[in-house]
Amino acid sequence: MTLLMQISDTHFGTERPAVVEALVRLVHEQAPEVIVVSGDITQRARRKQFDAARIFFERLGNIPILTIPGNHDIPLFNLVARLFTPLRNYQRVCGTDLEPVFTSAQWLIVCVNTTRAYRHKDGEVSSAQTKRVADLLKTASTEQLRIVVVHQPVAVIGDKDRTNLLHGRNAAVPCWAAAGADLVMGGHIHVPYVLPLHECYDHLPGQHWAVQAGTAVSTRVRQGTGNSVNLIRYSSNQLPRHCILERWDCAEPEIGFQCFSTHTLVCGMMSDRV
Repeated sequence: MTLLMQISDTHFGTERPAVVEALVRLVHEQAPEVIVVSGDITQRARRKQFDAARIFFERLGNIPILTIPGNHDIPLFNLVARLFTPLRNYQRVCGTDLEPVFTSAQWLIVCVNTTRAYRHKDGEVSSAQTKRVADLLKTASTEQLRIVVVHQPVAVIGDKDRTNLLHGRNAAVPCWAAAGADLVMGGHIHVPYVLPLHECYDHLPGQHWAVQAGTAVSTRVRQGTGNSVNLIRYSSNQLPRHCILERWDCAEPEIGFQCFSTHTLVCGMMSDRV
C-alpha cells in the first residue's frame, strides 16, 4: 500500500511553530510517496513568508512535493505586483510549473492553478484547463488512483461556504468524472471533510469524491476543527478499487498529529463493475 499526504493552507506568516515541528515529525514517521500542497502556502505572499515555507519543505526530505498557488500566494496590498508579477515570490520557492503532474504505478495526480489575480479570493477553472485535465486523466492505467488538485472547493457542506465554490466547477467536475477522476482535492476554507460528488452533481458516471483539507499549521482555524492534514492510502490490488482517507489532527503539538477519522472511499466508473 502506498501513501499520499495532503497539506493545505499553511499560511506561513501565521504558522504555529510547535505545529510545524509536529508536522515535520509526522512526515518522517509516515514517509509518504508524494505530498500535495493545495494552496495558500503563505499569508500575504511576502518573501520572508515564502522563505519560511522553503525551509519547511526542505526539512521534509526528498519526497516529491506538488504545490499550487492559493489566493493568499499573490500580493493583496502591492497592487503593482498583483497586476504584473503576482506569482514572483511563489515561483522563486515553488518553481515555475503552476500545474504539476505526478505519475507513478499507483498515482496520477493532476494539479490545476485556480488562482486569478483579477479576483479577490475566488477561484476559477477555464475550459482549456478542464480539457487539459480530462485529457491527462484519460491516459491513466487501471491501477492508478486519479486525483485532481484545486485550491477552492468544488462541493461544500454548508450554505455559508457556497460563495467560496470554484467558478467553472459545473462544467469541470462532470468532465473530469467522465474522464475517470476519483478524487478532487482542495483547501481554501480551512474545514476538513469528504463529500460524494456523485450525490452533489447529477449524472456522474461512477463514485467520485471531494476531499477537503483543513489548515495544516496556521492559527487561522475555523469551526473548531484545529490543525489537520489528510493521508490517503491506496493499493491497486484491492477490489473493489478504493482508497482509505485519514484525517490527522494536531490538538496538542507536544503529542503531535494523531488520526482523528478514517473513511473508505470506493472509486471507479459504473462500467468498472460490469
